[in-house]
Amino acid sequence: MIDRLRRLLTPVIVLAALVGVYFLVRQGGVSAAREFARPEVLPLLAGAVLTNVAGLVLAVRAWRVLIPGEHAMRGLYAAKVYFLGQLSKYLPGRVWGVLTHVAHGRAVGIPAAQMTSAYVLSLALTILTGAGVALLAAPVALPGQWPWLLAPALLFVLCLVRPALATRPVAALARLLRRPVQPPADPAVRRAILLAVSSWLASGLHLWFLVLALGAPVWAGLGASVGAFALATVVSSLALIIPDGWGVRELTITAALATVLSPGAAATAALASRLVCVVAELGSSAVVLLRARRAAPPTSRAGATPVPHVPSSDVPADAPTAAHSAAPLGPHAR
Repeated sequence: MIDRLRRLLTPVIVLAALVGVYFLVRQGGVSAAREFARPEVLPLLAGAVLTNVAGLVLAVRAWRVLIPGEHAMRGLYAAKVYFLGQLSKYLPGRVWGVLTHVAHGRAVGIPAAQMTSAYVLSLALTILTGAGVALLAAPVALPGQWPWLLAPALLFVLCLVRPALATRPVAALARLLRRPVQPPADPAVRRAILLAVSSWLASGLHLWFLVLALGAPVWAGLGASVGAFALATVVSSLALIIPDGWGVRELTITAALATVLSPGAAATAALASRLVCVVAELGSSAVVLLRARRAAPPTSRAGATPVPHVPSSDVPADAPTAAHSAAPLGPHAR
């Protein structure tokens, strides 16, 4: 019943969101899009792609530190697993991301439970840190009402001091779903949180470069852009029935950027953001997977045994069957 309802609602919601974006773009969006064709904005467009790639690199590290121990899940191999998980969101179904992580972790001697724990915790920390970074858009959207931001900012600081405040609710929820999660040591969680925040900030800069190309104020546009990207990505990731957050993310970015741009220009920036993110993600994935294919395979902890091929049928039966298909790896979990 739920799957049938999802199949019926998904195209309706996506179509409604895209129609809304279309009408917004009609209000000056075409002229705004022409701004991207000017030669003088090419450095800004290059900066948008590069900062998005930097966000991906930091996201890999944020996820990797949640898998403690001596094993081959590091360097190029870790990046390969990360990007395979990212690409899995383009496939139908909701489990390919976590199954990819479990299979490749098992290939280098990491138990399925440990890979699943890292996946779930990374997803939770992504949402937590993304919600925190989204507050950067509040001073522009709600001028004069910044004191209320102190409460969530304090909560974030407390999570750094006592990581259990962030990991215990996740572990409790996982137990209810009969998918136990084993959080790593506190230093690893702190580092993952800081790396995730850095990833959000770096990735959000791409939207800032785009709105600068459209004539937004420099400093007001900075907070609005970084906060808007984090807010939109978190909101779209929670819209589970929408594939890759299509439409939902664009409308959220448009609403947040309307404080520094006209509605048409804001919608144009939102669409350009989607294009930049896809280019950065697919380009980075292609580079990493090509290099990984040419490199020597990693070895497990036991010795110099190459990583074997793990067909999908070998994935452990206890792997989660209701995980979100988007990789839980920072702001590119779109």
